[in-house]
Amino acid sequence: MMKCSKFCAMALVLALALAGQAAFGQAKYHIGICTETVSQAEDDLRGAQQLIKEYGAVSDGGIIQHITYPDDFMSQQETVISNLVALADDPLMKAIVTCNALPGVSEAYKRIRAKRPDILLLAALPAEDPLVIQQAADIAVDLDFVSRGYTIVWGAKQMGAKTFVHISFSRHMSYESLGRRRAIMEQACKDLGIKYAFETAPDPTSDVGIPGAQQFILEKVPQWLQKYGPNGEKVAMFCTNDAQTEPLIKQLLASKNGVFVEPDTASPLMGFPGALGLDLTKENGDFPAIVKKIEKAIIDKGGAGRFGTWAYSTGFSLTAGMGELAKRVLDGKAKINSMKDIYDAIGKYTPGAKWSGAFYTDMSTGVRAKNELLVYMDTYVFGKGYLGSTNLKIADKYYLIKK
Repeated sequence: MMKCSKFCAMALVLALALAGQAAFGQAKYHIGICTETVSQAEDDLRGAQQLIKEYGAVSDGGIIQHITYPDDFMSQQETVISNLVALADDPLMKAIVTCNALPGVSEAYKRIRAKRPDILLLAALPAEDPLVIQQAADIAVDLDFVSRGYTIVWGAKQMGAKTFVHISFSRHMSYESLGRRRAIMEQACKDLGIKYAFETAPDPTSDVGIPGAQQFILEKVPQWLQKYGPNGEKVAMFCTNDAQTEPLIKQLLASKNGVFVEPDTASPLMGFPGALGLDLTKENGDFPAIVKKIEKAIIDKGGAGRFGTWAYSTGFSLTAGMGELAKRVLDGKAKINSMKDIYDAIGKYTPGAKWSGAFYTDMSTGVRAKNELLVYMDTYVFGKGYLGSTNLKIADKYYLIKK
C-alpha cells in the first residue's frame, strides 16, 4: 500500500473536518458546557454528551464546546475561572452553561460579562450564595428545597406513613437550604397530620468516616422502625447525606413497614443500585431502562408502593435541559427566564415526568428573584407510578418559614 505523504495526511484531516461540518451544518453560534468529570459527577457529564450527540461538538462542525472542571476544583478555583473565561475567546460563543455551578463560577461569569456582554450565562445547581449567583448569571436553576420540604412529607402520607423521620447531623443543619427544609418538613407534618421525628446520625466527614456513618444507619434503622412503628404502622425515613442513602434503603426494604419517598439528591441511581445489588452497566444512561430494572427488583422484594425517586437523574436532566434552553433562546424560540420554557427544555430529556417549582424567595426581604428558579420533579413510586406532586398548590407560608 502506498504511504500517504504529509500533505495527504493534512488533506485527510481537513476532509474529515469538513465532513463533520456537513453532518451538522454550518454553526451560527457555539454553546459552552462545563461539567465535572466522570469520577466526580458522571450524570452531569452524560448530559453534556447527550447534547453533543444531538448537536455535534465544535471540533466536528457542531455547536457544543464541552469542558470539565479539575477534579480538585476547590483548591483550583483560579483554573476553574480561567477555563470558563477562555470560552469567551471564541467569537462564535453565545452561551455558557455550568452544571454543577461550583464555587468560582460567579466570578468567572462576571469576568465574561465584562469581556463579552453578548454571551448568555446559565447556571444549574449553583454551589454559591443565591444572591451571588443571581448577580452573575442570566438564569440559575436549582433543586427546590422549599417545595420538596412539603412534597416529600405529602408523598409519605400518600404512601401510607404515619410518622416521618428526618435523619441528619449538625453540619448539614447549619446550611440555610437544609435547615429551612427541615423546618418546612416539620410544619408540613403538623398540617398533614403526620408525626414528625428527628434522629441524629454521625457526620461522614467526622472521625467515623463514611463506613462508620453507614454502619450506624444499618444498625439504627431497625430500632427506629420499632420505636416509631411498634404496631407495624408505616414509617417514612429521609436522610440528608448521600452516603447514608444506600444503607437506609437497604434496611427499609428489609422491613415490612419502612417507607422511602425519594433521595435527597434525587435520582434512581442514588442508593438503589447498591442497596439492591444491581449491575446497571448495560442500562447506562438509559433512565427508563434503569427505572424498570430497579422497579422489578423492589417488587420482587415486596417493596411495591413503599419506595420512590425521581425517574431521571438531576444532573443529567439539568445539564442537557439548560443546554437545550440556551439553544432555544439563541434560536428565538424561548425566553431565558420563562418558567414554562425552562420546564419544556428540561422536559425534553425527561419524557413522562413533570416538573414544577417556584422562583427563589429571599428570606431577609421576602422578595422573589426573577432569575433563579427552584425546580422539582414528580415523585415516581416503584410499583405504583407517579404520585402527582407537581400538581400540588403549595401554600405561600411555606416559602417564608425560616430554619
